[in-house]
Amino acid sequence: MSNKAILVLEDGTIYRGDAFGAEETAFGEIIFITSMTGYQEMLTDPSFAGQIVVPTFPLIGNYGINLDDVESAKIQVRGFVVREYCPIPSNWRSMATVDEYLKTGNIPGLSGIDTRSLTRHIRSRGVMMGILTSELTGSEALHELKQLPSYGDTDFVKEVSAKEPFEWSSGQGQQHTYNIVVVDMGLRFNIARILSRLGCRVTVVPCTISCVDLLAMEPDGIVLSPGPGNPALLDYAIENIKGLLGKKPILGICLGHQLIGRAFGADTFKLKFGHRGANHPVLDLATGKVHITSQNHGYAIDTDSLKGGLQVSHINLNDGTIEGLKHSSMPITTIQYHAEGSPGPQDNTYIFDGFLQMIKEGRR
Repeated sequence: MSNKAILVLEDGTIYRGDAFGAEETAFGEIIFITSMTGYQEMLTDPSFAGQIVVPTFPLIGNYGINLDDVESAKIQVRGFVVREYCPIPSNWRSMATVDEYLKTGNIPGLSGIDTRSLTRHIRSRGVMMGILTSELTGSEALHELKQLPSYGDTDFVKEVSAKEPFEWSSGQGQQHTYNIVVVDMGLRFNIARILSRLGCRVTVVPCTISCVDLLAMEPDGIVLSPGPGNPALLDYAIENIKGLLGKKPILGICLGHQLIGRAFGADTFKLKFGHRGANHPVLDLATGKVHITSQNHGYAIDTDSLKGGLQVSHINLNDGTIEGLKHSSMPITTIQYHAEGSPGPQDNTYIFDGFLQMIKEGRR
């Protein structure tokens, strides 16, 4: 790598390394993720909108980029920071390098920095805004950063959501047992893949759809998808969710989980450095089983503010935060983690089976 780039944090810390990907300047919230594989899924995860992503695994790019391992239609991250970038991938599915892939989305990358040091800094100080640039000096970048909006003040959901409804195509011509409508606030494709595999017709709708229009589609069940950003900014989505409560079985995942909590009057708060990775232990209170989960969120529901019949169903064994909810009388279940994995374990796909069982029981 001949070109140099820097990552400048809002507290004035500067990391210097080699540029790859697009030679652009990008700003966003600096976050780290502990998954050892799945960098292509990370890059295309809509929950990373507005963020510069730092994998803690030291080697990125060794198996290249393929046509299958995507979680949305485009790269969603603002920037990508790695310890070592592999320019010569080796995998039979590889169609391009990470460098080439980032260039297609005009996304800058930075390699050759001590990502362990950066991760420790974020864990100590908390997540913060930063600029990744090969065009500005450190002082220029810091000045620019002070003029830019913070991550928590921006609605990224409208940026990543589908603009028009569409039906997910499984390409298998199978019979559909259930009609599921997914409200897209940052849908990861693997949610639609799994539901389709389980015999569901999956229709994806924009985050701004009204509860009236959604119910007019006569769904058997509703999924509120994951997504990026601060749930406190999404009053339009919360109001529509209120109109769905008790009408149809609902599954909320990650951001969808947080919005259901807020629809019932609970509060959410920002975590110091979030939960992002494929190795987070979660306790299922109903069974006593501990599941290793994939997670990607920076906000959580305040346990003391729960009301309206919501009950905690899962907790995070690292910090005790809420990882799932159920309602005492309505067909509503939520999880804060990602049952669909991508990247990460898919041991928790039983959540989708439970959702469909809830629909089946409702039909009776």
